[in-house]
Amino acid sequence: MAGTDDVPQPTARPRALVTGATGYIGGRLVPELLAAGYAVRALARTPEKLRDHPWAGRTEVLRGDVTDEDSIRTAMAGVEVAYYLVHALGSGRRFEDTDRRAAQIFARQARAAGVRRIVYLGGLTPEGIPEQELSPHLRSRAEVAEILLASGVPTAVLRAAVIIGSGSASFEMLRYLTERLPVMVTPSWVGTRIQPVAVRDVLRYLVGCARLPDEVSRAFDIGGPDILTYRDMMQRYARVAGLPERLILPVPPGLARPLAESLRHEVVCHEHDIARYVPDPDPPGHPIAFDEALELALRRVRDAEVATHWSNAAVPGAPSDPLPTDPDWAGGSLYTDRRERTVDAPPEVLWRVVEGIGGDNGWYSLPLAWAVRGWLDRLIGGVGLRRGRRDAGRLRVGDSLDFWRVEEVEPGRLLRLRAEMRLPGLAWLELTVGRDAHGRTLYGQRALFHPHGLTGHAYWWSISPFHAAVFGGMARNIAAAAAAEHRSRPERAARAGS
Repeated sequence: MAGTDDVPQPTARPRALVTGATGYIGGRLVPELLAAGYAVRALARTPEKLRDHPWAGRTEVLRGDVTDEDSIRTAMAGVEVAYYLVHALGSGRRFEDTDRRAAQIFARQARAAGVRRIVYLGGLTPEGIPEQELSPHLRSRAEVAEILLASGVPTAVLRAAVIIGSGSASFEMLRYLTERLPVMVTPSWVGTRIQPVAVRDVLRYLVGCARLPDEVSRAFDIGGPDILTYRDMMQRYARVAGLPERLILPVPPGLARPLAESLRHEVVCHEHDIARYVPDPDPPGHPIAFDEALELALRRVRDAEVATHWSNAAVPGAPSDPLPTDPDWAGGSLYTDRRERTVDAPPEVLWRVVEGIGGDNGWYSLPLAWAVRGWLDRLIGGVGLRRGRRDAGRLRVGDSLDFWRVEEVEPGRLLRLRAEMRLPGLAWLELTVGRDAHGRTLYGQRALFHPHGLTGHAYWWSISPFHAAVFGGMARNIAAAAAAEHRSRPERAARAGS
């Protein structure tokens, strides 16, 4: 007779829905909810991006989009608490319309499904500033909060200013500016007061809000114990990181970039009511102070333990098509640049070089050309090279890698990247490690481009003269780097034994 283990048992755990699980906060919230005893359902436009997360096997993953009513209806079934952690910033000029429509769908379907609570992480808006003077980003976040609060479902809106944690956009911008520029000419907003909050506290509040009493439906300001100017934050980062004090010179406001609009106004908490419902933990001194948050983030960066990165979330509108395997894919042209080289190193050594490509390690050919390409991409509204990489030594599906996105990783064998730079077509870069017929280590490299219209064809042919230098140099230098690392191993071992 079969035991009860053979019969599927209904879960007694409350179910939480997490939208934005491929993003910075969502990717960290899922394991926290699992640890708190929730059954987690993650909604993602591209579920494959969650495949390599250590918690993926314990999570139900659904394919869907917050702008698709049917997929949200399906995702809400049986859910007790629904987390809204998405926004359309970067999807174009009408991102506010997209945010509004998505929030309305989410609110409507949560109520229809009988969801007990909605939790939303929004932005801390300055007090006393007319809505029309807010940045489009903050204005949209505030509107989404209003839509969810009016849903008829008890809703907790957490409003944060600057989130500090390894991989967060605010931390990475702070790190980039402070470490690279001993003297900075900055806009006047460096004197604006801000109340940063540690990512650990944000996650604690998010999890805690799932258990709020049903009668609580409101916004909460969340922040750490420190109120600082951006100038203070840069100087304190330099001190915590062991760097000399930075010289910061403000410039007139008219020269500040529009991207810094959200930093024009003071954003500090005007209440800490969240502590009544989600008590601060022991020992005393929490929420986490700014310097401690920096130390924790830097330790994770140095130990290569960055769980999620702000750039992990896909760029809206970026190509999501799988790699074309047929040269006549979709009846159109597919341009290919192939390179192969035998490598005087074992496959595992070559793979380490391949998996370490990009970020601080660069692209192994014409650094100036890559830098110029990144600068041009940013000039026309693309992501450029500023995203770097989440982890210095390991890649997983869905990671951003400068202006590429990791589409597939087969450890030791294949790395496939999809371009997210602005292009008149779709592009991929595929790097492989194997052996040839004689058993020698073989490096393979394939760049593919599927053009859109005449402009796409013209683009490919205009850059073709540079392929030998760019792609040929990349293959040659990757092979040389692997061989050099292999040769250095016995020398390092000999030095260590002497």
